[in-house]
Amino acid sequence: MKQIIVYTDGACSGNPGPGGWGAILEWNGLVKELSGGEKNTTNNRMELTGVIAALSALKEPCEVDLYTDSKYVCDALEKGWVWGWKKKGWIKSDKKPALNVDLWEQLLPLVGYHTMRYHWVKGHATNARNNRCDELAVAQSHKFK
Repeated sequence: MKQIIVYTDGACSGNPGPGGWGAILEWNGLVKELSGGEKNTTNNRMELTGVIAALSALKEPCEVDLYTDSKYVCDALEKGWVWGWKKKGWIKSDKKPALNVDLWEQLLPLVGYHTMRYHWVKGHATNARNNRCDELAVAQSHKFK
């Protein structure tokens, strides 16, 4: 199974507002950058969209190390919260509805297709790949201003 390193980030100017996402995939010395955005969105939607885009770009099951500065994404997946939300009809433990259900429903099959390991990184710090993803995301968000 191929071992892939994936970095993702999302950005939003206002919340909601114009947003963008960036992703970097690394495999066997090759690096691929992906990015996109939306006119009216939220930071969490862009964080999720970056992960969906990155995993969708993989054409076969892979071992994926996902690096993100989004505690929302990392904790929901790594701690299993999202599966609990789904099992309870997309209701969280605080009895409030889960947000971004449409994106979680796209992401869960992708996560199930790959062998995933999750890594939280501090945003806007010393991680060059995370900083590059942020640059890609911000550039995309600016296209909608």
